[in-house]
Amino acid sequence: MAVKSKRARRAPKRATRARRGQKLAHATPGEWFEKLVALQARLRAPDGCPWDREQTHRTLRTYLIEEAYEVLEALESGDDAKFAEEMGDLLLQIVFHSQIAAEEKRFTVADLIREVHEKMVRRHPHVFGEKRARDAAEVLKNWEQIKAEERRAAGAGLKTGAAPEKKRPASLLDGVSRGLPATLEGFQLTRRAARIGFDWESIEGVFEKMAEESAELREALGAGQPERVEEEVGDLLFAAINLARFLQMDPEIALKKANAKFSRRFREMERLSAANGRALAEVPRGEMESLWEQAKRGGDNIVPAGAREARRS
Repeated sequence: MAVKSKRARRAPKRATRARRGQKLAHATPGEWFEKLVALQARLRAPDGCPWDREQTHRTLRTYLIEEAYEVLEALESGDDAKFAEEMGDLLLQIVFHSQIAAEEKRFTVADLIREVHEKMVRRHPHVFGEKRARDAAEVLKNWEQIKAEERRAAGAGLKTGAAPEKKRPASLLDGVSRGLPATLEGFQLTRRAARIGFDWESIEGVFEKMAEESAELREALGAGQPERVEEEVGDLLFAAINLARFLQMDPEIALKKANAKFSRRFREMERLSAANGRALAEVPRGEMESLWEQAKRGGDNIVPAGAREARRS
């Protein structure tokens, strides 16, 4: 009986791997999602990754926030490959948290997908039901009313054995997390109020409010009242958040862009100063202003590497 050569014996294996690769290449999103869930379960298994096994919901909090901001940064870069990669990292965080919950028999990733699917159907009666909406503004108004009804329904009963307690009346602002960054919290609060008509009629009203708050801040500074100064600074910032919201812009994103612009210009100042043989800290204040103006003229033309590559493609 002839013995097959090593090359002949390996050929069926290579063909099997090739077919498997072709199958994966044409896999549906659902199939890839199941593979990701199975992968995370494997990493958390007793013989899995020691680091993954040590993680808890609390230890993962920082990563969840970081990944969300990295998604925004990638979106702004114009680099689609980076954008897709960062959204994948954010998805992994959701799968990771769901796996921990499943191990503790609290809920599974299927539960949260079902919940959000049912919620989206419930909150779009103008698409999946009999209700009609004339425009996006009416959609948002209906959305907030539906959310308020959901909160009332969820809070209707007490947990077994819980003592009755006096409850605050339901509010349209319920559900805005106090854990949000202050800018986002203010944005969410005022956006909800605006959806039922509690808003300025024109942008001039917002500008007038900012001028009013600025004058009150000056008055508090003149009176030497530190606590009131802090309050008035907060009021001025809150008015600025309202201005961004009124212009249909996210103040957090706008501020992140302003931060990036300042960082870009300041680094350019440092570069210009170093080119003249001095550290920026050694430059007199008046010359710093001159460097800042140079940085504004030249530094704003600097394009992040990811955006440059995206523009070439």
